[in-house]
Formats: sequence, C-alpha cells, structure tokens
Amino acid sequence: MAKGYLSLILHTHLPYVRHPEAEDFLEEDWLFEAITETYIPLIDVFRRLRAEGISFRLTMSLTPPLLSMLADPLLQSRYRRHLEQLIALARSEESRTRFDGSFHHLAQHYLDRFLRAKSIYDEYDSDLIRAFRQLEGPGGLELIASGATHGFLPLLGVNRTAAKAQIRLGVETHRHYLGSKPKGFWLPECGYNPGDDSLLAESGIRYFLLDSHGLLHATPRPRYATYAPIYCPSAVAAFGRDWESSKQVWSSQEGYPGDPEYREFYRDIGYDLDYDYVKPFLHSCGIRTQTGIKYYKITGPDSQKAPYNPQAATERAAVHAGNFMFNRIKQAEYLASKMDRPPIIVAPYDAELFGHWWYEGPQWLEFLLRKLHYDQTDIELITPGDYLELHPKNQIAQPTMSSWGYKGYNEVWLEGSNDWIYRHLHMAADRMTELADSGHADQLQRRALNQAARELLLAQSSDWAFIMKTGTMVSYAVRRTHQHIHNFTGLYEQIKANRLDESWLAHLEKTNNIFPFLDYTIYKSQGQAALSPVV
Repeated sequence: MAKGYLSLILHTHLPYVRHPEAEDFLEEDWLFEAITETYIPLIDVFRRLRAEGISFRLTMSLTPPLLSMLADPLLQSRYRRHLEQLIALARSEESRTRFDGSFHHLAQHYLDRFLRAKSIYDEYDSDLIRAFRQLEGPGGLELIASGATHGFLPLLGVNRTAAKAQIRLGVETHRHYLGSKPKGFWLPECGYNPGDDSLLAESGIRYFLLDSHGLLHATPRPRYATYAPIYCPSAVAAFGRDWESSKQVWSSQEGYPGDPEYREFYRDIGYDLDYDYVKPFLHSCGIRTQTGIKYYKITGPDSQKAPYNPQAATERAAVHAGNFMFNRIKQAEYLASKMDRPPIIVAPYDAELFGHWWYEGPQWLEFLLRKLHYDQTDIELITPGDYLELHPKNQIAQPTMSSWGYKGYNEVWLEGSNDWIYRHLHMAADRMTELADSGHADQLQRRALNQAARELLLAQSSDWAFIMKTGTMVSYAVRRTHQHIHNFTGLYEQIKANRLDESWLAHLEKTNNIFPFLDYTIYKSQGQAALSPVV
C-alpha cells in the first residue's frame, strides 16, 4: 500500500470574452493564447500517456465561461484564423533567421508547435471539449464543476439566491457540455463563506477545495490539518490546499518557474522586432502585442537575456519533476508516521500556469506523471472523489471564510479600486429575484427574463474585480461591468413597464449568448427552481 496520496488539481478558467460586433477583438486573445499554450499541450500530454498505458489520475475544473467559449462556433473560427496567422508568422521567422544560428532553431521550434496545435485542433474538428470528455475516467481525469460565471461567492452571498444560482447553473453547465454529473466543485477563487457548502449539497456536490487556512481554522480544529478532508455540517467534504507543494510550483521567485534556463515570458518578438515587420501579424488596431514567439530565457534578474535553449529547459524540467516527486515522498513518509491513514497532499494550480506563464509546465507535468508511474511506489495519484470512496469516514468541522487570494480573504475583490461594483451587483440580484417571483410570463417576457439573468451573471464575474485590483486592462473590466449592469437595468425597467424592445433584446441575445439553456426561475426565492432539460 502507498504511504500517501498526491492529488493534483488544475483549475481551468478564463472570463467570458466574446465580441461579435468587432472583427478583431484584442481581449479574445486571452482564450486563443490559452488554447495554444495550455489546453492543447495538456491534451497532447494526456493522450500520449494514455496511449502508453500510464495513469495520469488528476482533477480538472473546466469553468462554464471557458466551456461556453470553447463550444462557440464564432470563437472557434476566430481561433483557427489566429492559429493560421501564428503559423504564417513562424514561417516568416524561419525565413528571416535562416542565417542566424542563435534563433533559427527556435523559429523552427515554434513552427513545429503551432503546426502540432493545428493538427490536434483539426483532429477534434475544433471541439476541444470532446477531447477532455474522452480523457475522463479511471486512470485519467476527474472533471469537476465551478461557478456559472466564476462569481466570488463570499461577496455575492449577501443575496443567497444569487449564490445558489451561481452554483446550480455551474453544475448544470457541466452536465450540458461534459455529459456527466460532477462530484466536486471548484469554488471560484477558492472563496468560501460558511453555509455555501449547503448550497453545494443541494446541487449534489460531494466535495470542494479550500485554501490551507480555510480548513486549518475550522471549528473544531482538524486533527490531520490539511492532510485529510473534513465533512462540513452539510456532509459535503472540504479538502485543504497543501502550501508546500503549491508554492514549489507556482512561485516565480522560490518555485521552479523562475529557473534561469526556462523561457522568459516578457520578451516577445511582438515587442522586440521592427514594427513594420510584425505589423501584418498584429491586431487590426495596430498596437504591439504578445505573439507567443519568444527567443530568450530568464537568464537572471536584470534585463540582459541569453537565447533560449529548449533542450536545456527540458532537461531542467525533468530534474524539477524528480525533485518534486522526492519531496512529496519524504512529505508522505513523515505524515504517514503521524496518522492512522495515508495522508492526501492536495496540490491545486491554475491550469494556465502550465504552458502559458510557465512554458515548460506541460513538460514538467509529463515528466512527473511518468516518474510517479515508473520510479516509485510510495505515493499514489488520487482525486478527491476517489479518496472519499476509499476513506468515507472523516472528521466533522465547520470551515472558516477564506480564499486563495492575497492575504487569504476578500481583499483582492473588495478594496478601493473595485468596491463600487457591489452596490450595483446586490441591487441587480435583488431585482432579479423580484422578477423571478413575479409570476407567469409569456414567451417574449421569458426571453427578456432569461437575458436579464445572463447579464446579471456576466456582471458578477470575479474576473472584473480582479483585473481592477491588479491594474491590467482596467478600462475593459470597468466597461464590461458597466455594460452588463446597464443591460440588466434596461431589461428590468422594460419588463416592469411591460414595454419590451424586441430588437434590442434580440441584439443582447446574439451578443451575450452564454447559457442558451438557462431558465430564469433559478432566481425564485421560494419553491423549486427549474432548468430546462439538458440534452
């Protein structure tokens, strides 16, 4: 029997960005970069391991906004166009650097990667959700749900119906796109408010994830710290993040991604090369942007950078994977000597770290999964759902409010740059409940009520407050918040006055078309809320 368990969890999320009104919209690149640099490389790793009979049992959350974008025909066609442009740029670079020994092999490296991404995207006929569905199951992925628009529940919970709608619609979206009933739930930003577990229980969820202090400060104190789950009073299990294994991977200063041999994220040819040369490959607005072709390694803390060496970086990723495995084995050995059961080490990460921010991340993960399979028998990969099947008896305790944001509570999403949004979100949530409770609606009114719910949900995305706090693309986050609240308020007033502008409603339905199966009655304050059948 293994001395302990390792539970790797990848949280896969992006805000919902879709702009059919523009032919070429800058922020849609967030999705396109993540597909090329993270999602397709991870799919490639998992398929290779499965073909060789290597277990890669780990957990992934695919949030509803991401699933909705991956399934959208408009965004699929725009991603294909984006990828073809990347391939054209890489071919141009291959030609430009043909007499440059330092960079020609790197240009070929990127061309090969982009062609591989296109091959996989073509193989699935643009449907990457199908790829994740096929990878789910014993020896593969356990896919879990998340909030409908990644709303930060501790602050939305002023209106419990709004928090419940985020959870319930998140679960239904998972079923709609992935065809399975999720056991687990990723609380957006790991944001937990006591009592939210009861809402999870109502939606059939068996477990969720917390940051370390959310579990360590539970009442009573957990006997096994974060190395075994606890059951909330609702009987939903809470698993706590292991700080040691998490920091070793995500920290750019103390963790693996900051190694000098790894690729430097911030040196991109979109900024480094002559503007007239790169302009045909940039957005129509003409501003310089990241292209994904980067020729330098981290090297050191100053601005002088040496050329990137993919082979040396791959070798370093293998060393770091071995180091991570060694540390987890020693950690499990020590914990097992103090516990009456094998400990579970829960290591959750943003999936976009792997490949996008940390270029070698997918390689590191593949090396780790191979080493765990071939080189040791002390620790076993497991998902939280699997653990509960093996160890159904656990301590009962009440976790505390927490998140995995800066300082561990609500400060990232509630501070001077973004606190103004909540009076609008709370008012809109109360009004949505009022509309849902108002009684019978005809077909046109139901369309308006459903669209009002979509606008509220999109305004509630935690991403907008996060962007305002971090100071990146602030104007876009502010504009999105204003726009969705404006749209909701306009629909609310029209519904109350029974004077609906059908052409404006149709425009909103076409533009903000997330959750086509949504039924506004999830916002009813009493009675059984309903969603249309999932097909």
